[in-house]
Amino acid sequence: MKKRNLLFLLLSSGLTINAQTISKEQNQQILLAKQGTIVKLDGFLTENLPLINYQKVVLPGPQYIISDDPEYIRVPEGIALQEKVVPGAVRLYVYNVNGVVEPAKIDRKITAVIKNLGTSKMNIRMLKYSSQKPSANYFQIGKQGLADYFASKGDDKIRTVKPGEAIAIDEKLEKNIVKYDELVHGFYEFVIDQPAEISIIQTAPSISGPDALKQVKNILPPKGQSGAGRGLFGVSNYEVNTEGVLDTKNGTSHLMLADGKIDPWVLGKESSRGQQAKLAGNYGVMYSINLKWKSTDGKGLALVTWNSRSSDNKWCNGMAATMVVSKGKFDEGIIKLPSDKLTTKGAPEAVLVQVFAPAANGEEQTLNITYSPPGASCLPTPLIFIPVDMK
Repeated sequence: MKKRNLLFLLLSSGLTINAQTISKEQNQQILLAKQGTIVKLDGFLTENLPLINYQKVVLPGPQYIISDDPEYIRVPEGIALQEKVVPGAVRLYVYNVNGVVEPAKIDRKITAVIKNLGTSKMNIRMLKYSSQKPSANYFQIGKQGLADYFASKGDDKIRTVKPGEAIAIDEKLEKNIVKYDELVHGFYEFVIDQPAEISIIQTAPSISGPDALKQVKNILPPKGQSGAGRGLFGVSNYEVNTEGVLDTKNGTSHLMLADGKIDPWVLGKESSRGQQAKLAGNYGVMYSINLKWKSTDGKGLALVTWNSRSSDNKWCNGMAATMVVSKGKFDEGIIKLPSDKLTTKGAPEAVLVQVFAPAANGEEQTLNITYSPPGASCLPTPLIFIPVDMK
């Protein structure tokens, strides 16, 4: 039996295990903290906390495309991704950087283009829209990009594309000038009624995306050394249901998502090579989490997250995330993490997401979280559930 399964059986059976606990001072710090702010939990944060077992269900969702390999586009003109989609909903995540250094560091445009491959006019309508101004502040872009995506209500406007013609998916990308080392971050969901081809292109600022599609023919090979990957993926949405009922009397436990082991990377295809693609990080995949809990000892439940990779990877010295969390001490809604600073560094820093009060009679409750692995941050970003004395 795996260690994590044994831990879960102990938790769900009602037995008390020697669990990690916070001090009275740390308990007070959590209770006094504002939502999204950093609390310092010296000697507490570890990746060896008891794991919460869960079942994942693949939910119906859009065709999912991500462009993040090559993450740094080193040539002045090139196609960083090109994939075909069928009529229906499409989610597109653009995460590319102007990496041109030869013959010099020059301004570029990185844009997203969709071409109608059908025999009739294509209608396209935006369901979710998040577009950030190019910046070298990757953490801010990743955090704000998710917040804007979660908050987006879409657009009733319908654009039409003639057979064989192409348009820019995002007019902002057409207007943006991308300087060397700046990140282009776009997160979109839209619906189409004809087969289409989506391309992510780096070109000169003076050239439109549709014109660049006619001129630029070289599809860049993936680097595989940086970036999450690229291609068309078959999973865009998961429902996560935890097994059993978490009881505060059993101490602290955590939920591990997007670690590549407990939660494997999503697989897809990359058309330019005709090979299987792996989405290292599951960035852009939406997790709808439902966790059942109760309090037989009268304690509440605090949810925190932290940058668990800061000590083992020099590139992981910061983490910034955004989630949607159900009502607790703070209102239900979107919360940027951290809310008072750009990033959280690592232990002993934890970021407070929410505090849930126990039911008056100790009965079972269900809390809900919408989580997506945060762009620009290393993974995993564990979700830690800490019993807290509410007094």
